[in-house]
Amino acid sequence: MGMHEYFKSLSDLEKINRCPGKFKYEEHSVAAHSFKVTQIAQFLGTVEEQDGNAVDWRSLYEKALNHDYTEIFIGDIKTPVKYADPYLRERLATVEESMAHHFIQQEIPEPFQDIYQERFKEGKDDSLEGKILSVADKVDLLYESFGEIQKGNPEPLFTEIYKESLGTILEFQSLSCVQYFLKEILPDLIRGEFTNQAELERITSQLLSERNTEQTFAK
Repeated sequence: MGMHEYFKSLSDLEKINRCPGKFKYEEHSVAAHSFKVTQIAQFLGTVEEQDGNAVDWRSLYEKALNHDYTEIFIGDIKTPVKYADPYLRERLATVEESMAHHFIQQEIPEPFQDIYQERFKEGKDDSLEGKILSVADKVDLLYESFGEIQKGNPEPLFTEIYKESLGTILEFQSLSCVQYFLKEILPDLIRGEFTNQAELERITSQLLSERNTEQTFAK
């Protein structure tokens, strides 16, 4: 028993494409997503820290880097499917947890098993770091779906993913980093000319209005 199988599995994450089974102009792997989420979480954590909130950086980085590792066992399940049925979501989480536990017991050396049990568990908890992870994960998903919409992808799924991602981000608008995102980043995202720009602006403004935000978007 050693870390060989774990290190080898990291390359396997590069082979797992997100949102499988749908036409996409650009593929994104789970490995790339994990890296991007960590980078986004780093910035969001910086905003929180500059606003006077204490950030446990070790916890944040570990949560972000490992948040989708267990997809190596069951692959990526599309967000609308995963969240359509709470029972299904719970069952998927149970399967992932069981398979991760088995992998750790079989492949991770005993002195490190408790550490990796902690690292592989669900990171989106009620801590500040868990909330930042929830936001960072959806920000990257928002950009992935936006990229397909911008390129003219006709699949309606990507509009649904955009709406679901922004809706989840808005659930955390009490965070300083989310307020910064809504004020400084989101307007730049939808500004400009691209396929379905008017529709995306309408969807964005509607979601913001429903969440009682005060953002406005000018073309």
